[in-house]
Amino acid sequence: MRASLQCMPHDHHDHDDPHALLPPEPALRVKALETLLTRKGLIDPAALDEIIDTYENKIGPKNGAQVVARAWSDPEFRGALLEDATKVVADLGYFGRQGEHVVAVENTEDQHNMVVCTLCSCYPWPLLGIPPGWYKSDAYRARAVRAPREVLAEFGVTLPADTRIRVWDSTAEVRYLVIPMRPDGTEGWSVDDLAQLVTRDSMIGTGLARQP
Repeated sequence: MRASLQCMPHDHHDHDDPHALLPPEPALRVKALETLLTRKGLIDPAALDEIIDTYENKIGPKNGAQVVARAWSDPEFRGALLEDATKVVADLGYFGRQGEHVVAVENTEDQHNMVVCTLCSCYPWPLLGIPPGWYKSDAYRARAVRAPREVLAEFGVTLPADTRIRVWDSTAEVRYLVIPMRPDGTEGWSVDDLAQLVTRDSMIGTGLARQP
């Protein structure tokens, strides 16, 4: 992703530290831990792969994109979503771990919404899937609050100077879904076609919907 959001200080371990036996690269460390836990019979690799595949490909941001697309095309649904997103998404079957309490916030010409979790990485998994690495980074968590306009610029999002940016702090109690502005030129589009324009980043607020 963006270099400034990825550059984090490296941990330094004494050679006697058991963690020093693990490879330095995160992917290799994860693989080494997976191998160790598999050998001890603590995890089933097939089950783990299924869980990852479910969140990355079957859930991913697809559920959230369907919700946003429907909100764009159905004013009644949009009103209900803004009033009580938890109930609306639960009725659609999008609930469970990390998705118990959801609040939808809508981008407008006057206000752009952006989500961060300043304490850890709370994120609406049933709607958006697995959170991206940058969302969990210390750099994003700190700078999104302190300098949101600069962070947005690093994501390629430049907003008018008079557009207010509101940063929502996701917690263990409440997770947020951003409804991005609907692109012009999409009048009459179906929900499925509109959903193709909705990106994961646009539902976090670090991106905009794709242009048709």
